[in-house]
Formats: sequence, C-alpha cells, structure tokens
Amino acid sequence: MVPNKRITIADIARLAGVSPGAVSFALNNRPGVSDATRKRILAIADEHGWVPNSAARALVGSHVGVIGLVVERPARSLGAEAFFTDLISGIQSGLTASGAAMQMRVVRDFDDEVATYRAWHSSKQVDGVIVLDPREDDPRLDLISQLRLPAIVIGSHPAEAGRPPAVWMDDAAAAHIVFDYLYALGHRHIDYVAGPEEFEHTRLRAEVLRSLAEDGVTSNITFTDFSAGRAATVTRQLLSGRSVPTAIVFDNDVMAVSGLRVALEMGVSVPTELSIASFDDSVMAGLVSPSITCLSRDTFELGELAASRLLQQIESTEPIESIPGPTSTLAVRESTSPPRISRER
Repeated sequence: MVPNKRITIADIARLAGVSPGAVSFALNNRPGVSDATRKRILAIADEHGWVPNSAARALVGSHVGVIGLVVERPARSLGAEAFFTDLISGIQSGLTASGAAMQMRVVRDFDDEVATYRAWHSSKQVDGVIVLDPREDDPRLDLISQLRLPAIVIGSHPAEAGRPPAVWMDDAAAAHIVFDYLYALGHRHIDYVAGPEEFEHTRLRAEVLRSLAEDGVTSNITFTDFSAGRAATVTRQLLSGRSVPTAIVFDNDVMAVSGLRVALEMGVSVPTELSIASFDDSVMAGLVSPSITCLSRDTFELGELAASRLLQQIESTEPIESIPGPTSTLAVRESTSPPRISRER
C-alpha cells in the first residue's frame, strides 16, 4: 500500500480476505457478517486509520457527520465574547460521543447567513444546523423548514408549530432578574446598552425595561453591534448628558467592561455614582475592579444540550420537542449598590 494514501473499503476487503460488501456491513454495524469477521475488519480499519468519506456518504443519502453553526457578529470582536467561547466548547463536547464534527462560519449580515444555509444544503456539507439569535417572523426558520434541514434553535421560547425545535431560555424572565434587582436597590434611572434591535432576546429585554416606566423608572435604550468600541461611545454619551443614569445594563460582558472603563476615565465612581450590570457573565467580569454584577447561566451546558438535541433531530423523522435550557441566576458583585449620589447636571 502506498504510504499516506487514504485507505479505502476495497483495501480493507483485500487485507481481510472478504468482499467490499462485507466490509461495508461491518463498518456500518449492519447484519450480514459474523462477529469474528466484523472484529477482524474493524481491527484492520482501526490499524490503518480508516475514516468514512463524507462526500461519498452524502451522495448516497447517508449522514456526513458534520453539523453547522453560522454566527453573525463582527469577526474582530467574536473571540472576546465569553458566551461564544463557552457555547462552542459545549457544542463540541455534545458532539464528542457521536464522532460528529462542527463547521462554523462567521458572516457579515443576514443575507450571507441565509446564503450559507442554502449552500450547505445543496452541497450536502452538513447534516443539520444550530441557529442563533432568532428574530420575530424569522425567515431563516421558514427557509430551513422548506429545505427540510434538521435544526435546533437557541431561542427565548418553545418552537411554534412548523418551526424547528428549540433549546430555549426565558429572556423576559431573565431581564426581570436584572432590572428588578436594580429597581429594588432604589434605581429609578436605568439605561440599557443593547445588541441589535432585530434580535428577539434584545427586544424582550428592552420591553421589560420599558414596562418599569409604570413604576416610575426613566430609561434610555440604545441598540448597538455588541462591540466594545460602540459600547464605549454610547456610555460616554450617556454620562455626558444633563441627566445621567444611576445604573447601566449592557448586553454582554465585553460591553460592560468597556463601559466600566469609560466611567472610571470620566471620574464616575462605580458603584457609588453609577451601578453597572451585564446580561453575560465571564471570568473577565469577575476579575476586573470593581467586579461586575452579571446574569449567570451555564452556556457550556446550553451548547451541549443544543448539540445533543440536534443529533437526535437528525436521526428522527419527526420534529422533536423543544426543551428549556439552563436556568439563569444573578451573580451580584461589586459594581452594583443602592444609588447614593445624584448626578443631575
């Protein structure tokens, strides 16, 4: 055999002294060969590092052993977000037992994401996909359903009829955990530096804050691109107005750290003059000074659940049920306290 040449089923058949059909039965754990022959074939395949040819399997309608994940975020800032680091690690952990791999693509916008799903489906590159950041009346979910591409949505509620199943977390309830805590501390001017407005979880969080107007809370909501630079700009603007907030909540830990830095640069004491909180937790949020109060949830477990559910959906001929994801708790740290100094200008 030529060194470094990919071993084929025909090669294994020759070495084992059996037909290629017998090798196929053994490698795919199908009946038709004796236990002794199966063990001999598997030992030869393992010895020579045989792996299935994904392209060939796709042509005959078999699984290719790959799932897809598309992320619409600025590529420069993606690596800094602990949420994605933990989520991707969890997904990989959830795939380990099956031997499946993950193909990830970072895209610039919504149209690129839709084009990616179409390309993956037409070329049979993936068996299914995990969908992030659902929108209201999300056309991606309609497309995925039309393509009959197995999918799991990481979202804010169970799937509607005819939509892919979800691993979901109640983002409205989670928002209440953060905003109600600040309200209980005595804050009545709470601003929210959010991600893109079209994302469902962002909209739900904003609606919860707006609802506190009935209880006398003044608020400003600014939608951004999740980046540290944009968070810094918005924080500087909020702290430079005539009436500044006593608390600011950021959509992720990177934005919160950026906002904290701006506040300290401007001579605003945290938490004496300004409380800061985040909807994403991370090691970084706990190490900065003052450490940042965050909504905490097991994002690694979320990734594991999404991966395992997607593998189940790939094997099922019917839509599986949506399931709740990890529960959210509030990690209270040094960056929040009752408002003690008014900063009216």
